[in-house]
Amino acid sequence: MRQLLRGLFASILSCLLALPALGQSAGPQDAERSVNREQVWRIPAAGGSPLMLTTVMRPPGEAKAPLVVINHGSPPDSSARPQMGRQRYSGLSSWFVSRGYVVALPLRRGYGATGGAWAEDYGRCNNPDYAGAGLQTAADIKAAIDFMRTQPFVAPDHTIVVGHSAGGWGTIALSSLNPPGVSGMIDFAGGRGGHQNMPSGGLGNCTPNALVQAAAKYGSTARVPMLWIYAANDSFFEPSLARRMVDAYNGAGGRATLQAVGPNGQDGHNLATSADGPVVWGPLVENFLRPLR
Repeated sequence: MRQLLRGLFASILSCLLALPALGQSAGPQDAERSVNREQVWRIPAAGGSPLMLTTVMRPPGEAKAPLVVINHGSPPDSSARPQMGRQRYSGLSSWFVSRGYVVALPLRRGYGATGGAWAEDYGRCNNPDYAGAGLQTAADIKAAIDFMRTQPFVAPDHTIVVGHSAGGWGTIALSSLNPPGVSGMIDFAGGRGGHQNMPSGGLGNCTPNALVQAAAKYGSTARVPMLWIYAANDSFFEPSLARRMVDAYNGAGGRATLQAVGPNGQDGHNLATSADGPVVWGPLVENFLRPLR
């Protein structure tokens, strides 16, 4: 009963949070601020609505610049989704802005003040639809790319897509669609079904074999170069699982390079958001991007 009430409360809160967006139009919602020219935007989600609450950052000047779309994870506790704030990923965002990229960080359907129905549910742990859930995430990512490319300060080609955790999984899913103008994708600790309550009573990964199978499905049509980064102490997706996923992805035809790095902080799953993360992943990302420019 408690779980049912919590789910009902989360659904009601999600609907209420969506209400303020109904009277808003797509585009910037406030003035630029800080050295990164940070702004709050609203961007149409897949299907045109709701409008995703989005952080946009830009390098100096008005010349067209390549775009990077950074995509957030999903909290293991469903009751936390409607309370998620606007995402910034400060270290990642600043790294890309300093290298001349426009950065967009959309808050997808069903999260925080974006509101709307959550589309990324993979179902039950004993028979999860990881492939379908990832494609729903990918749909919102593609919507963000398509909208941002219409802006006068965004170059139409050489877009980079970056994702963390569930956002990383959505990035892998998007690679299966080979979106035009996207030259490379980066997955930080991507996957689904981590930190679930297991029959043993502890926390674990929900049907990891299904993740491997879904990765192979994505890889069968993916032709975009990818960089996958996983830390040794990732409590959601351990290195051996990451290796199985990338082997399945590449074995089916994908083009991913796995970079397994050492332990980072208390939980390597948070490498993309940790303060010292750029020291670890910066050279890896720089080497990956160099031939794509």
